[in-house]
Amino acid sequence: MDPLRATLLEALALKDLPRAGWVRVGVRDPESVAAHAWGVAWLVLALCPPGVDRGRALAIAVVHDLAEVRVGDLTPHDAVPPAEKERREREAFRALAQPLPAEVRELHEEYVTGATAEGRFVRACDKLDMALQAERYSARQGLDLREFLSSALQRLEDPHLRALAVGGG
Repeated sequence: MDPLRATLLEALALKDLPRAGWVRVGVRDPESVAAHAWGVAWLVLALCPPGVDRGRALAIAVVHDLAEVRVGDLTPHDAVPPAEKERREREAFRALAQPLPAEVRELHEEYVTGATAEGRFVRACDKLDMALQAERYSARQGLDLREFLSSALQRLEDPHLRALAVGGG
């Protein structure tokens, strides 16, 4: 099979990969990794601050979890050290994205390293998405998902995004 076509097809499997954290705590019908990526992209579109390239940040949001199609949605509860998780995801992304333009590989690196304003903003939106999704699941399913809000707040430094995460934005 053509390598580009194979990559395109494989990436679409993110639509079928449920977010592991939600599965672990018993959320019924949890979102997929692809749905989460859409949520992050939506937050980027809606909240992008001045000085951050919205188009580049949107592109980063789309690819930020693409490696999970190969390594799975690893969470802190999987006992995989952060450095090992990062290594696995980088390796998987490089292999998967090989037939894609070099810029796509650069986007993922910006996300992983947080070396650019766009990469850092998408990382923040990733955490905000988790907090907002936890609120939705808590309200709908009566689950105590405060651990997800707490985790998000540990990594959200921007006061506006923190306020949105706790309902005060």
